[in-house]
Amino acid sequence: MPATSAEERDRWIAVAERFAREVLAPSAEEADRTDRLPGSVRSALAETGLMGLTMPRELGGAGAGARTLAPVLETLARESAAAATLLSVHLSVASTPIVQHGTPEQRRSLVPRLASGEWLGAFALSEPSVGSDAGALATRYRRTGSGFVLSGSKMFITSAASAELTVLFATRDPALGHRGISAFVVPKGTPGVSVGPRLDKLGIRGSETVELVLDGAELSLDSLLGTEGEGLAIALEGLAGGRVGIAACALGVARAAFEEMRRSARREPADWKRAAVARAFTDVEAAAALVARAAELRDRDEPFVDAASAAKLFASGAAVRIALAGIDVAGPDGVRAGARSERLLRDARVFPIVEGTTEIQEMILGRDLVGR
Repeated sequence: MPATSAEERDRWIAVAERFAREVLAPSAEEADRTDRLPGSVRSALAETGLMGLTMPRELGGAGAGARTLAPVLETLARESAAAATLLSVHLSVASTPIVQHGTPEQRRSLVPRLASGEWLGAFALSEPSVGSDAGALATRYRRTGSGFVLSGSKMFITSAASAELTVLFATRDPALGHRGISAFVVPKGTPGVSVGPRLDKLGIRGSETVELVLDGAELSLDSLLGTEGEGLAIALEGLAGGRVGIAACALGVARAAFEEMRRSARREPADWKRAAVARAFTDVEAAAALVARAAELRDRDEPFVDAASAAKLFASGAAVRIALAGIDVAGPDGVRAGARSERLLRDARVFPIVEGTTEIQEMILGRDLVGR
């Protein structure tokens, strides 16, 4: 992964702090209520340069690594889990596979537009009947003389209605298992691809989540990402990196819930509230250490999958624990619709599910630590 100096890292964190304060904080309550990020958020995000943060400099990006991305996402998530999730998906699982596995022409033609924020990226792996078992895809593709034809559907896809480009996975034959899965780059407006209704979610509202339906969608030969049969490896590689980002987003929500809890406790101090704040502080510090460790290993090109799973597992759980305790500390005000503590609890509850559930992280860690 790219190396970033401490000065560059601090500069990008400052950019994120200013954007969170000036753009996200004023619109967070409205975005949650309407389930829409204001249109100005995406254009303002593109202007910051953050949408190309981890992409190579020679392709228009900033060349930063995970140790810069993680605190940036944490900072954004403190004010808007939706905006942080949008950026995490765009960088980690939508753009990075193209950078790492794209042909020279794909990299030249696609990555600069993603890096500038002109294009938004999405990642389509999950299906209505296939969530955690990525090797059991039902979306099919067949090769033709001029390209590929895809049929099936994808569910719970972040940003897919707005994204100009989606990295999508399909199988040539389910009987082949993981060997039959390939990855494709699907441009917005591809004939045969339609977008289902926006899903009304408990939390991270404002982050667009939809179903994609493929009915004989025709793709050109140059839409293939990597080689045929390499799709599952590309997906899992992207998800491992994405978990560092999602863990950072969960950490941001956990830290915001902790600060909200501390404010509530200070208004009416009591020993049990002080104890709750102490436990929350410990959770935040532990989650921050795990996220930082996973990001460091990724930047060093050392094995980081277990560290990413541990960070995602713990940070997402910590966010839920702290947000729940924060409601207790806040009392009746905490459960009022529109209260920040109530919104943070709903946001926190989504993180143990997205980009690999708690059970999947435990399975990954258990198999690696004990054996299959």
